Amino acid sequence: MQIQKFKFSVAYADTDAGGIMYHGRYIEIAERARMAWLGKTARPVPTDVGLVIRELHIKYMRPLFLADEFVVETVVTAVGAASVSVEQKFVKNNEICAILTGTAAYLNGDGRPVRMPDVLKDALCAGLKK
Repeated sequence: MQIQKFKFSVAYADTDAGGIMYHGRYIEIAERARMAWLGKTARPVPTDVGLVIRELHIKYMRPLFLADEFVVETVVTAVGAASVSVEQKFVKNNEICAILTGTAAYLNGDGRPVRMPDVLKDALCAGLKK
């Protein structure tokens, strides 16, 4: 199992009026972490097709606050012919603050699911959580 770690710090723009990280920002930060992970894991990827989020689930466990530093740990949990599932943990000081699980479909230029190229599938399977 390969865990990709993405460091982040909560900025003022990430928070609500109470200084707590706004729930919608978790999705944006998770996407940044996924893009960083894909950039390291799955090169080269054709530009006319790609992975598009199909399903997301978030469990919030502890709030993150303004200026908190944390890590998003991304790991592959399943790889299909045209999809990949990941788990992303938001971790601060070894405590899990939120867990995001999601599935992305591999789409062609027309927006239809197609089989992933072997090079991409092999790279994703190499990081599969056992």
